[in-house]
Amino acid sequence: MTRQEELVARFRTGDRAALARLISWVENGQPAGMRALSEVYQLTGNAYVVGITGPPGAGKSTLTNALIRGYRARGKTVAVVAIDPSSVLTGGATLGDRIRMIENFDDPGVYIRSMATRGEMGGLSLAVGAVVHLLDAYGFDIILIETVGVGQDEVDVGELADTTLLLQVPGLGDAIQTIKAGVLEIADVLVVNKADLAGANDLVRDLRMMLRLGDHGAWVAPIVETVATEQRNTDTLIE
Repeated sequence: MTRQEELVARFRTGDRAALARLISWVENGQPAGMRALSEVYQLTGNAYVVGITGPPGAGKSTLTNALIRGYRARGKTVAVVAIDPSSVLTGGATLGDRIRMIENFDDPGVYIRSMATRGEMGGLSLAVGAVVHLLDAYGFDIILIETVGVGQDEVDVGELADTTLLLQVPGLGDAIQTIKAGVLEIADVLVVNKADLAGANDLVRDLRMMLRLGDHGAWVAPIVETVATEQRNTDTLIE
């Protein structure tokens, strides 16, 4: 039995170490990783994928953590792909997002993996799609993809996610100017996080105005106000 065959066999039994190794193979561009994915691809198609994007400081990691709690309370298993900026020295993820989710590390129903952007302009590593398929094949109910948050170039998350959440927070400037058209077009839900801060009502008003000026034949994204640190309204997002 080859190393690839061994890992695939262990993967099929729910071995987390085998999952981690296959993800590393895929992330590092090893052909054996893609061959292994092709062997288990028939197991995909059951997970629900949620993309979480928005500018730095919008509270993406805090909201991701709140969504993990909410889904786990409903008995769902959750995998998180947290896209971190690449380390200048190693090209690896800085692991900042994982630190914020440390409370979930001992939960057997949660799997968290940081991945580096490695310079990809869309904010998502080219390997992310393959990793999402591996997590789907492994059997996770929910897969959350948290992006770097670089604005206009974040549109590629919409190609992977069943639902894309675009976070905005008051105090980051004029929403009309900071939200780029490409990102707005892939947003299924607009989330005004830190809605307890001054300026939240003005931000909601500006977003509604922006939506009214958009393509009236297209989906109109609802606006949900949250305070992720208190899990306020995060259940609304899940439902």
